[in-house]
Formats: sequence, C-alpha cells, structure tokens
Amino acid sequence: MPEYFVHESSYVDDDVTIGKGTKIWHFCHVQSGAVIGEYCSFGQNVNVSNNVKVGDHVKVQNNVSIYEGVELEDNVFCGPSCVFTNDLTPRARYPKGRAGYKKTIVKHDATIGANATIVCGHTLGEFCTVAAGAVVTKDVAPHALVAGVPAKQIGWTCECGQVLDEHFECPDCGRKFEKRSETIFEVK
Repeated sequence: MPEYFVHESSYVDDDVTIGKGTKIWHFCHVQSGAVIGEYCSFGQNVNVSNNVKVGDHVKVQNNVSIYEGVELEDNVFCGPSCVFTNDLTPRARYPKGRAGYKKTIVKHDATIGANATIVCGHTLGEFCTVAAGAVVTKDVAPHALVAGVPAKQIGWTCECGQVLDEHFECPDCGRKFEKRSETIFEVK
C-alpha cells in the first residue's frame, strides 16, 4: 500500500516518484518522470507535466498546470489557477519540444497568488510573494512582494508571509530585517 493518497479520479503515469504523506485530489494528472516530494497537497484539476520536480510540503491549489521546465522547491504555495509557461515564443505549427523550454525555478517558501502568471525563464526568490493576478516577466528577489501587470516590487515580506512595515519589521512575528543593496536580511 502506498504511503501517499491519489484520488480514484486522478491519473498517475508510470515512472513517477511521489513522497510519503502527499495527497493528490480529484481529476489530477501526474505525468511520466515527475518527482513529487513528501507531504505535498495537490487540489482538484492539477496537471504535473513530464519531468517536473516538486519539493516537500508544497501546496498547489485547484486548476494549476506545472509544465515541464518548472521546478518548485520546498514549501512553495501555488494559489488557485496560477499559470506557469515554458515557451516564450510558442507556435502550434512549430513545436520546440523540451529542448526549447525555458527553466523556471520557484525557490523555497515562495507564494504565488491566485490567477498570477509566471512567464518562463525566471527565478522567484525564497520567501517572495507574487500578488493575485500579477504577471511576472522578470526575476523576483528573495522576500520581495510584487504585484501588477507587469509585476513590479511594491514591498517586502517576512518569512511568515506578512508584509513588512516601513522599518522592515514584521507586525505579526516581530522579525526585523535590514536592506542591503537590492535585498533584505534578517537581523538576529
């Protein structure tokens, strides 16, 4: 008996690795070569394409397709109907195949809001937050809060997910950060 759960309406192809404690709910498809970590949750109608790597404790909400070339590190949150791409210049008549896909890396503890679009070929930094509906067209710095179309940085976020105040302090957990160059670091 597997140490993970797959709803009877979902399909898991051959040559897939799924970690213990992971739950794959209704109408999902996990394609060949995918590697999914432990204690993940995949909501209704999620597609995990060929050769996708997903870390531990990742939560993917309903209606998300994670295409080949996308890698989600540990503790990533993907909001409902967020969108990943893997080809900057797609044409139905001229498919490029996997050699033409652009790599997208979502670093650990990043959050992607509902209906956000992540254009391929970029890295989303650890603990960053992409606001609902944003369209990411360039790399996102660690701890950055981005919003809009195209997404622009509008603030900074704490490890706990809360937006930092003007003094780079978290109103929820009390962590303090300082800005150096184009990023922030926790003050210990």
